[in-house]
Amino acid sequence: MTELIDRFGRKHTYLRISVTDRCNLRCLYCMPEEGMTFMEQERLLTFGEIERVVEAAAARGISKLRITGGEPLVRPNLDELIERLAAIPGIREIALTTNGLLLEKQAKRLKEAGLTRVNISLDTLDPARFRFIARRGHLDRVLDGIRAAAEAGLAPIKLNCVLLKGINEDEIESFLRMTLEQPLHVRFIEYMPIGHDDAGWRSHYLPLARVLETAEAAGFGLELGEDAPAGSGPSENWRIRGAAGTFGLIHPISEHFCQSCNRLRLTADGHIKPCLYWMDELNVRAALGSREELDALLDRAMAIKPENHEMAALLAGETLSRAPTERRMSQIGG
Repeated sequence: MTELIDRFGRKHTYLRISVTDRCNLRCLYCMPEEGMTFMEQERLLTFGEIERVVEAAAARGISKLRITGGEPLVRPNLDELIERLAAIPGIREIALTTNGLLLEKQAKRLKEAGLTRVNISLDTLDPARFRFIARRGHLDRVLDGIRAAAEAGLAPIKLNCVLLKGINEDEIESFLRMTLEQPLHVRFIEYMPIGHDDAGWRSHYLPLARVLETAEAAGFGLELGEDAPAGSGPSENWRIRGAAGTFGLIHPISEHFCQSCNRLRLTADGHIKPCLYWMDELNVRAALGSREELDALLDRAMAIKPENHEMAALLAGETLSRAPTERRMSQIGG
């Protein structure tokens, strides 16, 4: 079976799978505080349907999976799905992105089912600011989830921090210091306008050059992280000299990495998205009964995948070449 290679020669080995659009937080960069309409349960792909898509994708070279949401741990019996996907020939790695609130009770079971590692969203180390950004939940539960993941052997543990100008940029040094004594991998991420292009995004967008400027001002000796943790993907990785952990910069806007994109996305309601930003989607449900039709759908995804996302052009106020998605990040899976 032929590999999944698009028109620009990019080989695809990575599938991100959203299992729900629901979340127990309302982070201000992800969804509005009120008024979200969530999918009815019958619209969600079943575990069996997800399994069939992954079987077809794995036969075409997909080897890495990431389970996302919304918040994936609100989907009941997620460990059952992990176990089924881990048994598919060709799948070598299954990661999870979570806000960590429910991780303490599930980490051990997920590891036993075949989960390889976790990325935990953590945008602040201040409890009051956590409530401001996430609009609900408690920071201590996230920290408990991080500890439980470490105890379960889910490694490396990566902390995803979305930098927001005027909100949490003053905590950059604190996050950097976390890596000094602990084998944690902090990943700073630029705020992306997924599903919305408004004044809020423009006013809070912060290019990640600020992280290196902060590290220099703090007197940290930096070295490029040539020993980057597994699954670093598009992250530009650094280490404070002598530190136990690392930090990474994921800058999809200021220095986009589209030329090396190797991923597809499967939404919770059964659509393949070749690119996170654009509206283009392919409904997999009609193809689920036939491997040949699933193969044809994957080929179609390769044929329509664009060269880049043009978010930098949006920030500059330029005209875009096509229509951006109207889905929020939580409805796509990131």
